[in-house]
Amino acid sequence: MDNPSDPAAPDLSGTLSAPGPLDHRGRVVLVTGGTRGIGRGIAAAYRAAGAEVVVCGRTPPAEEDGPAFTACDVRDPEAVAAMVDGVVERYGRLDVVVNNAGGAPSVDSATASPRFNEKVVALNLLAPLTVAQAANRVMQAQEAGGSIVNIASVSATRPSPGAAAYAAAKAGLVNLTRTLAVEWAPRVRVNAVVAGLIATEQVHEVYGDDAAVARVAATVPMRRLGTPDDVAGACLYLSSPLAAYVTGAAVEVHGGDEWPSYLEALGEGARPVTPPPAPPDASG
Repeated sequence: MDNPSDPAAPDLSGTLSAPGPLDHRGRVVLVTGGTRGIGRGIAAAYRAAGAEVVVCGRTPPAEEDGPAFTACDVRDPEAVAAMVDGVVERYGRLDVVVNNAGGAPSVDSATASPRFNEKVVALNLLAPLTVAQAANRVMQAQEAGGSIVNIASVSATRPSPGAAAYAAAKAGLVNLTRTLAVEWAPRVRVNAVVAGLIATEQVHEVYGDDAAVARVAATVPMRRLGTPDDVAGACLYLSSPLAAYVTGAAVEVHGGDEWPSYLEALGEGARPVTPPPAPPDASG
């Protein structure tokens, strides 16, 4: 979707129509949680790159002309196995899995219930492992192997008040990525995308009105929130031949993260006020 805080956000729709290293024609891609938000953008980017795309979720997407959909609760190992088997039965292969399903509401760490914490960890750490295991069994038997991309978060790399279990699960996901990359090489590559503050269709529910969104965007060195296309671009790279020697990586897509607040407290290092650069011309 368009980034409400910056018209310079990238648009991948016109850059993937011609054959090239990011071309995914003839490949089958599964995106968990691919019916909305970041996952929806990732699925659209792979479709634009020519891939056969399957998305899963608990409810089908609103649009009828989107990618193939299969209902699945990724926390259920039997449901995950059936989903992967169904993809292989329909398309004959599975080349790329993007473990995108995840998330958690903000909650006070002191009062969060054990059941709540268990559910958060199950969705954001154990479910990606379950999906990866099912995909790996298929990919190891394929001549071309496969690629798994886990969508992590900057919450994995810094304190995240109100999201203790979520942040810990995402930190675990980064370590899981590196561990599986070692165990499953060379046939299957496993990488992560560490996403920063991303503007989706729920941006106003998360941050507030346009003014609040702009204030949040101003804390990012790139002077804007990220978009699903930003995350999708990293996924396309990691699953492409350009990344043939890349595995166990955690690619940070966060616009430079955040301006150090201690500099402002010291009265030093004022933030630059220059506007963001114009988007690159992708016509050539």
